Amino acid sequence: MMKTNPLNQSRSHRVMLSIRKNWGLYLLLLPALVLTICFAYIPMYGVIIAFKDFKPAQGILGSRWADPWFKYFLKFFKSYQFKTTISNTLLINIYSLLVGFPLPVVLALMINQLSNQRFRKGFQTITCMPHFISTVVMVGMIMLFLSPGSGILGNLYRLAGKEAPNLMASATAFPSIYVWSDIWQHVGWDSIIYIAALSAVDPTLYEAATVDGASRWQKVVAIDLPMLIPTMIILMILRMGNLMGLGFEKVYLMQNDMNIRASEVISTYVYKIGILSAQYSYSAAINMFNTIINFILLLAVNQISKRLSSTSLL
Repeated sequence: MMKTNPLNQSRSHRVMLSIRKNWGLYLLLLPALVLTICFAYIPMYGVIIAFKDFKPAQGILGSRWADPWFKYFLKFFKSYQFKTTISNTLLINIYSLLVGFPLPVVLALMINQLSNQRFRKGFQTITCMPHFISTVVMVGMIMLFLSPGSGILGNLYRLAGKEAPNLMASATAFPSIYVWSDIWQHVGWDSIIYIAALSAVDPTLYEAATVDGASRWQKVVAIDLPMLIPTMIILMILRMGNLMGLGFEKVYLMQNDMNIRASEVISTYVYKIGILSAQYSYSAAINMFNTIINFILLLAVNQISKRLSSTSLL
């Protein structure tokens, strides 16, 4: 007769007691849990089409297995678009990370230093408002502003007696237009979590620093920044875990035949291959490769952070 491990039994007992005590909270969590399982975990079985010669008429289970099983992965590695999509995705994401990651921190520190509460709230509201502009409207605004014919840029150049460049048709300008418009739209929203972290700073620390004769800059360096570092590390880990992922909608809407050399990223290529060309197995293999790389990066950066700073997701 098998003996029950007292440690496991005690742990199970504590879990059951916690559920009974907080059943109302678990009940509130239940709808979100059901939705996540139904729309995130159950559909994951469909990823097996990356290893099959998928035919919609035969279904996922009825389609034959690819021979060899890595057939579509190999096809992507040999594709002329492999280097282009990987390099464009990495370039835009690294550019966005280098520029877009520190700016919310700087904005949060600036807002935290504002003494006028009315001006502070107004300024924070104004910086957050662009976040609620839809992607379609945002791209429309970019095209209107940068239009060489009737846009703001075109009118400014004509006032100077010069011909405006067509930036939306420039492959070299595409990464900068994408990144800086994204920063303008989301920097205020991204700074909220840092402002929340700064609100937890003990006011007596500022009082003690003032008594010691510390300047405003010294307070930021000695008090505010150390408080933000754990939050910055966690967000950096999450950003690195999405280094190979780039939003589809904005890139696709900004894309045209003139800038395709710099705007063809993995997400747009998967859409064109999977939806427009109906190569479902091939597109699933590309997307799975992308997900695996992101997962490996997430684990690697998390472990590095855990060893260097003792701050990690797990």
